[in-house]
Amino acid sequence: MTAEPGSPSKAEAMVHVADVVKRSGTSFFWGMRCLPEEKRSAMYAVYAFCREVDDIADDPGAEEEKLFRLGQWRGEIERLYADRPRAPISVALADPVERFALRKEDFRAVVAGMEMDARASVRIADMAELHLYCDRVACAVGRHSVRIFGIDGEKGDLLAAALGQAFQLTNILRDLSEDAARDRLYLPQDVLTAHGIAESDPQGVLGHPALPQVCDLVAAIASRRFAEAVTILRQCKREQVRPAVLMMEMYRRIFRDLTRRGWTNNGERVRLSKLEKLWVILRHGVI
Repeated sequence: MTAEPGSPSKAEAMVHVADVVKRSGTSFFWGMRCLPEEKRSAMYAVYAFCREVDDIADDPGAEEEKLFRLGQWRGEIERLYADRPRAPISVALADPVERFALRKEDFRAVVAGMEMDARASVRIADMAELHLYCDRVACAVGRHSVRIFGIDGEKGDLLAAALGQAFQLTNILRDLSEDAARDRLYLPQDVLTAHGIAESDPQGVLGHPALPQVCDLVAAIASRRFAEAVTILRQCKREQVRPAVLMMEMYRRIFRDLTRRGWTNNGERVRLSKLEKLWVILRHGVI
């Protein structure tokens, strides 16, 4: 693929996406960093795309403006697959799209997930919508990742689904208070109602005595998905899945700490210490 006239060069685009990754402080950095150069560059480009559209969704601006900007990215995806990328990130994505057969529908799914997040108020109606949300914002990214890692076919898609849902449910449980402050609630309304929580206001939901039961149910799904991912990873070549294992181990420790803390003090932020991150990197990213 080649960029349109006036677009950044490939070298300029790669410098841009690498800078996005380094500035982000993402816990996924070392998982990407341990890849061979070609795959690492591809993952940097995918991550920069996700970071870009996620930042649009999280912008405090008006919903209409955010949806307009995400719509522009829908157009940029079409230009990317028509061999006419313009933005630095899509120029950086051009080679990975061709080399690793990254699918247009997965990029479009990520944008659709960000459009859900871009709403002034976020509510999830039922478990089906929660699964759809996880698929768009996390599993679709995983489907790109497994292709870059070299895990092909059904096994790769199953791994992307398991890890994507496990990661995103962990995020939801970790960020309950932060999301509530932004009028976002990702716990499904049908599950809340089944547990006697009729509140629609996120702060009211967080203060309800039945909240821990709902969180335990969501945590049980995440735990099962982590276990499924472990089973699939054991069937893969170690050198292929090293980045996925490293990322999973980071998230599994966050999930463990969340379940130990419980669901009555959601304002207490759960983070891994630098020492624990270093141990995970050495144990699963290097050895």
